[in-house]
Amino acid sequence: MESEFVNWLRARVPSHPLVPIGIGDDAALLSLASGKCVVTSDMLMDGVDFVLNDCDPRRIGRKSLAVNLSDLAAMAAKPVAAIVSLAVPTDVSLEVMKMIYEGVLEMADEFGVALAGGDTNSWKHPLAISVTAIGEPTKRGVLMRGGARAGDVILVTGQFGGSILGRHFDFRPRVEEALYLHSRYELHGAMDVSDGLSLDLNRLARESACGAILDASQVPISADAYRLSEQNPAKGSPLDHALGDGEDFELIIATSPETAEQIVADRSFGVPVTRVGEFIADPGLWLRSATGECHPLTPHGYEH
Repeated sequence: MESEFVNWLRARVPSHPLVPIGIGDDAALLSLASGKCVVTSDMLMDGVDFVLNDCDPRRIGRKSLAVNLSDLAAMAAKPVAAIVSLAVPTDVSLEVMKMIYEGVLEMADEFGVALAGGDTNSWKHPLAISVTAIGEPTKRGVLMRGGARAGDVILVTGQFGGSILGRHFDFRPRVEEALYLHSRYELHGAMDVSDGLSLDLNRLARESACGAILDASQVPISADAYRLSEQNPAKGSPLDHALGDGEDFELIIATSPETAEQIVADRSFGVPVTRVGEFIADPGLWLRSATGECHPLTPHGYEH
């Protein structure tokens, strides 16, 4: 089946000017104008990131590339190419494998990403997909987690919580938004939210050797977070879901108060950007109520 699948891939995957040598040789050749690249890798597993028998394989393929593109967005790198490898259960059909790749190809086409190669193997265990994505830094360089400064404003894109209801498959990585903001504004640091807003904000703050205060009333909460809370109030409030659910794949951005004001007022793209707090000199994470009272916030989310 492997030969048949590789032959199908070679016929199905379009050529790309940045990949003069792609699928078919022992390795791929990439042609990068800058001479530098940004590399990220994620592995998705049946039973952890999806349940193969319960969803469309194309959504699994789409997500496997999208989570990597979200990492490139966090560093404001332009996506260039991806390497996709599958460890497939022996009872999974060739048609299911093709559907997974159709989802990958849909996302790749949307963001101009070349599929440069990968690997396939079979085993008697659940499906695993490993994707390595390659990006190219812009002239302004890359954004990093360690760039936030005390006094910076915390900005976030989009809304948070409840992604398990479907958005964890269908989210759109904030690549275009990151490249736009990085090219026009002085950003100090950034990170994507994969494991939970509070958990990932705490990671960014620690890398930057500072702390952070979140304004509870300003956190943008998704309709799905409200829906989850209504379904099972014991699992937490809508705010609890927004702070800890994970797999939102939105961006956290650190920048000066003056720049933050300009970004929030910028209506050049459709994704809302919200001011949700500020970075402080003292370490730790805090939640500020509408009345101004601050309480320690224990970071929570998905711990691998």
